[in-house]
Amino acid sequence: MHLGHAVPLTTLRRYIKRLFPQDPRLIRLRDRWKTFLKNQATAILAMDFFTIKIFPGRTLYCWFMIEHATRRIRHFNVSFHPTAFWVTQQIKEALSWEHEFRYLIFDHDSIFNTAVRDSIKSCGLTPCRTAIRSPWQNPFAERWIRSVRTELLDQVIVCTEKHARILLKQYVRYYNHPRPHMGLAGQTPLGRPISRGSPESILVSQPALNGLHHIYSWQKEPA
Repeated sequence: MHLGHAVPLTTLRRYIKRLFPQDPRLIRLRDRWKTFLKNQATAILAMDFFTIKIFPGRTLYCWFMIEHATRRIRHFNVSFHPTAFWVTQQIKEALSWEHEFRYLIFDHDSIFNTAVRDSIKSCGLTPCRTAIRSPWQNPFAERWIRSVRTELLDQVIVCTEKHARILLKQYVRYYNHPRPHMGLAGQTPLGRPISRGSPESILVSQPALNGLHHIYSWQKEPA
C-alpha cells in the first residue's frame, strides 16, 4: 500500500503459504481444535487471567470465566496475590448452581496446577489445557481481555482494588446485557429485546460506564 501497490490480503495469504509452508501435523491439530470449539461450543467454558495497573504502580490480577456459546462472563474476581487455592474457590463460585457444561479451557499459567485441575474435575468438567504459546486456542477469553482493555481500562485510571472491582462489575453488566456482539449477530450474551421505532418514536441515548459508552433505544416522544 505505502509503496504504491494495493495487494489484496487473499493474494498475500496465498503467497505466504507457498513461501512458508506449515507442518501438515500442525495444520491437522489446528483444524481438529477448531472443530472441537465449534461442535462443542454450548458445552465449553474458558478461564484466564489479565493484569490491571493500579495507580501509582501496583499490579492487580483479574480472573474470569466466560461461556463460549453466549460470550457471557459467568464470574470474575480480582486479587493482588492470587493462589491456586484462590482460583479453586472462584471456580466453585462460578459453578455453584446446576450446569450442563462439560469442558473448561485454560492456558499454561503455573497457577493452574494439579489442585486446580482436580477442582475442575470435581465440578463435573473435563480440564482442557491449551498448547504453549497458543492463545488462539482460547479465543473468546482472549477477545474479552482485549475488549475490557480497549473499552474500559485504557480509558480510566484505576486507584484501588475496590475501584477496580466496581469498574469491572459495571463493565460486565454492560457487556452481558446491552452491548451488541458481532459474533452473536448483534445480540447480547443474556439477550436484549429489539427496540423498534415508529413515527412517534425518538432515539434516546443512555450513558453507560459513566459516559464511556452509550445505549440507544427507541422511546415514544412525550406529548
